[in-house]
Amino acid sequence: MNYDLIALDIDGTLLTDGHVLTAGVREAVREAHERGAEIVLCTGRGPANAIPVLDELGLAGTMITHNGAATVDSASRSVLHQYSIAAAEMARFRAYCLQAKLHFDINTAFEMLIEGITPEARRMYERYGANPVMRQADAPLPEGLVKFTLFGDMAELDRVEAEWNGWSHGLQHIRSGDYFIDVQHKEASKGTALRQLAQLRGVDHSRVMAIGNYFNDVGMLTFAGLGVAVANSPDAVKDAANAVTRSNEEDGVAHALREHAW
Repeated sequence: MNYDLIALDIDGTLLTDGHVLTAGVREAVREAHERGAEIVLCTGRGPANAIPVLDELGLAGTMITHNGAATVDSASRSVLHQYSIAAAEMARFRAYCLQAKLHFDINTAFEMLIEGITPEARRMYERYGANPVMRQADAPLPEGLVKFTLFGDMAELDRVEAEWNGWSHGLQHIRSGDYFIDVQHKEASKGTALRQLAQLRGVDHSRVMAIGNYFNDVGMLTFAGLGVAVANSPDAVKDAANAVTRSNEEDGVAHALREHAW
C-alpha cells in the first residue's frame, strides 16, 4: 500500500447521487482495508447516519463526522474528540432561520434535533437515512452542541451565505453541499480532524490519501499527501486536489484507489 490512512467523504463521493454504495466501490474499499490501510469515513453527516454506510462496507473503526466537529468510534458509539459550541453562539443563526422560515437542525455528536419540518425536509432526511428528533422550541438546548445546519434550495442558500459572510461572529459557516450550510466551531474541519488522527496513529501526512467532492473537503484534500477530487466536484475543489478521478456515478473512489493506493 502507498498509504496507511485513507479518508473518504460519503455524499457525492463514496455514494452515487441516489445514495447507493455500488459493488465496485465497496470491493475496492474492502481491498484497500485488506491490504492494510485504515479506512476513515470523513463526512458532514452525524454518526447515526454515517455508521450504516460503514456497516455496508463491512468495516468498523474511527469516523470523522460533522465536518470534523466530532471524531467517534463506531463500535463503542463513543466520542473520541469534539469541538463543542455554546447555545448562545448558535442563537443568532437560529433566530435568523426562525424569522426567515428556513429549515434547520441542531446537532450534538449523536443527536439531530429539529423544531419543525417541511415536506421537502422530510424527504431530504429520508434520502440521507437521518432520523431527527422533534424538540420543543422553548426548551433549553442540550450541552455538547457541535453543528447547526441550514437546509434550503440553492438560490436561497446563496443569498443566506452572502449575508452571513458579512457577519462578525466566533463560529464558522461552510457550504457542505448545494443545499446545506453548516455552522460550527471555528477550528473544526475535516482537515484538522484528519491531521489529529494521523498524529495519533503516527502516520506522516505523505502516507495519507483523501477523496472528496465539495468545499468542506478542501481541508482534508490539502492536508493529505494525495488529495483526490471526484469529477463531479466544483472547479475550486478540483484545483485544491492533487488529482481528479471519475465521478461518483462512475465508481470514482474505486478508480482512484486502484490507480493510486497500490
